[in-house]
Amino acid sequence: MKYILLISLFLSSLWSLDLDWNHDYKKALHDSKVEKKSIYLFIGADRCRFCKRFNDITLSNKDVMKRLKKEYVLLYMNRDHHEIPKQFEKYQVPRHYFLDSNGKVLYETRGSREVAGFNSLLDEVEMAIE
Repeated sequence: MKYILLISLFLSSLWSLDLDWNHDYKKALHDSKVEKKSIYLFIGADRCRFCKRFNDITLSNKDVMKRLKKEYVLLYMNRDHHEIPKQFEKYQVPRHYFLDSNGKVLYETRGSREVAGFNSLLDEVEMAIE
């Protein structure tokens, strides 16, 4: 039973691999310049129940992911596995940063949101960075 639980935790931590997320900050900056898109940085943690909830409810929604992929270079950094640049807060996750192609923070917030709330956040970010 313990073995099954560990495997399921490991597999759930790999959710970001199925969604074309970058895990390398410098690569995301490069891709952002090439694709002429802003960056959406999501910082989470393995044992964060709110991160898991956000993933299970919001990031598993096809419309949300379609919108994110269209408008942003996706960057997921897990504080337990990735070296997060010092300018970003890695505690009180989930954290959401919207960056320009130079890494300048255009908008930041934290917390888990359901689909409608996250879409509203994306609208708010869009208005703030225009």
